[in-house]
Amino acid sequence: MHVDRTTTRPHGRRWLGGALALAVGSGIVLVGGAGTAQAADVNVARNAGFENGLANWACSAGSGAAVSSPVRTGTGALRAAPAGLDNAKCVQTVTVKPNSTYTLSAWVQGGYAYLGASGTGTGTGSVSTWSPDSPSWKQLTTTFTTGASTTSVEIYTHGWYGTSPYLVDDVSVFGPDGGGVPDPDPVVPTTPAGLAAGGTTTSSVDLSWGAVSGATSYKVYRDGVAPQTVSGTSATITGLAADTAYQFQVSAVNSAGESAKSAAVTARTAKNQTGPGPAVPKHAVTGYWQNFDNGAAKQKLRDVQAAYDIIAVSFADSTATPGQIVFNLDPAVGYSSVAEFKSDVAAKKAAGKSVIISVGGEKGNVTINSDASATAFANSTYALMQEYGFNGVDIDLEHGINSTYLTKALRQLSAKAGSGMVLTMAPQTIDMQNTGTEYFKTALAVKDILTVINTQYYNSGSMLGCDGKVYSQGSVDFLTALACIQIQGGLDPSQVGLGVPASTRGAGSGYVSPQIVNNALDCLTKLTNCGNFKPAQAWPSLRGAMTWSTNWDATAGNAWSNAVGPHVHGLP
Repeated sequence: MHVDRTTTRPHGRRWLGGALALAVGSGIVLVGGAGTAQAADVNVARNAGFENGLANWACSAGSGAAVSSPVRTGTGALRAAPAGLDNAKCVQTVTVKPNSTYTLSAWVQGGYAYLGASGTGTGTGSVSTWSPDSPSWKQLTTTFTTGASTTSVEIYTHGWYGTSPYLVDDVSVFGPDGGGVPDPDPVVPTTPAGLAAGGTTTSSVDLSWGAVSGATSYKVYRDGVAPQTVSGTSATITGLAADTAYQFQVSAVNSAGESAKSAAVTARTAKNQTGPGPAVPKHAVTGYWQNFDNGAAKQKLRDVQAAYDIIAVSFADSTATPGQIVFNLDPAVGYSSVAEFKSDVAAKKAAGKSVIISVGGEKGNVTINSDASATAFANSTYALMQEYGFNGVDIDLEHGINSTYLTKALRQLSAKAGSGMVLTMAPQTIDMQNTGTEYFKTALAVKDILTVINTQYYNSGSMLGCDGKVYSQGSVDFLTALACIQIQGGLDPSQVGLGVPASTRGAGSGYVSPQIVNNALDCLTKLTNCGNFKPAQAWPSLRGAMTWSTNWDATAGNAWSNAVGPHVHGLP
């Protein structure tokens, strides 16, 4: 595990939903267990998709807010944040019909989420259901029956004390019409305002605009034609030509129609960058450079030891847009300007080094779990490559990944950056124990564009080797028997590296001396200097080794790079 920016890092729509669609399609729906045909069942909840902010809803202690992202459908969702002794309860009183059965449902995401109804007039008077943390939209459903004199019921959502905020969208209380005031029929939405262009790459432009009440989607026009429909208030327009000006407009849409187009904005795509940079050598040393001060020796990029062939700038930062990353140069490093940093990147590349941006860490964790977030990741990463001259990207996400969408993101990025892109990964040992893990699946899915996986052989405790035996970290056997799993699992030996701490201060556990690292390299490439485990064959093309970090290496007098660097470069 790498370390965080302070201490050691412990790597470690709308409205009726499917039920109404069934009712409309057949003309009837079965209510309760009686099987009675009802043609007039409706969703008696108002502002069920939060398109009108928090209208008709009340949230405890100001804990709730209507947000435009993420949403499941339409342009709004509820985000509620528990704090202290408040569980972020949001309620609405709905009008119901006595002696009737209703299906209560909602889609939730994020932290612990509860859905329920109280004052039903039957049984205990309350029903509820709940879900633990959910990284994607998940539907909660329950039912309740009203009493003989019950004409209103309170429906509610809430989270749990001390847990993360939760999101709610598309609430439905589906059953007989209780005679309440329904949501008004939609009217054609107003024209969106605030259209602005953001980041650009050689082939894309980021756009954003203000939300429009009542809109369920938006159409983005490029030069007046070819509208692209999106559900939120931002979009990345791709497939554009480099260094070309485009004009964009946006309109708002709902079931009543489409608004007029907004005022136009013009944006120019970036120019093509010349060349991807130097090729990674056959045997390479990777080092993470810290863009923060955590007690290790502070370095400017120019100070990174010459032994390092791949320098991973740690770390990119996430944004409010899922999947999107940015890079913020930390003043603590000592650069006088961003231009000075860019100059150092160019100098390292001129010296034959690859400088890449690392994605991960305590503050840079990125969630890529949808097509939109995959595209946002690819576009924003490529924009950083264009702006700073980075040769590629390192994936060091330690809080779980989705192999399907991370693969899509990396393929999109590769298509933009070309065959010279350097792609590295730094999974934890548990992430590479077998080919069924999300990290291993991702590695195999991008094998044709993958440079090297430097598994972190530290902060992990004992693990299984490829021979099925258990090995303790801190030994030659731990490094060799676990690296063997990756090769037997389908990666090329040239895509496998050994990740270790540069000093005892670089990780919580698992430090090994440079000699142990060199012995493991010899064992894997030449079948010499092995411990109790000896591979069935040598893999002379093994890529090399990685360390966290160049800063901790410098703190320890460069002992790691002075010993491991020449050894890696001298491998067969």
